[in-house]
Amino acid sequence: MPTRTCVGCREQAPKADLLRVVVVEGECVPDPRGRLPGRGAHLHPRTECLTLALRRRAFPRAFRVQGPLDTEGLQAFLGEQLQRDST
Repeated sequence: MPTRTCVGCREQAPKADLLRVVVVEGECVPDPRGRLPGRGAHLHPRTECLTLALRRRAFPRAFRVQGPLDTEGLQAFLGEQLQRDST
C-alpha cells in the first residue's frame, strides 16, 4: 500500500489512513475520495495534526502557493467527522 507523509505531524502513514486536501480557488478543500484534480497534501484526520499544519504554514508550502489559504471549510469538515466518529 502506498504511504504518504502527514503535513501536520510529518509522520508517514498508509494513504488510506490520511485525508487528502486540495486547493480550490484559494481554499483548502477536503478530498476524502481522492478524486479532485490538482496537487494534494495529506493530513491525519485529527485536530492535532491540523493545528500543527496551520502553525507551520504547511499548506502553502505543500501546494507551492504564495500567501495564506482559507482553511475554515477544512476545519469544519474535520470537526463534523470527529463528532460523527465519536458517537
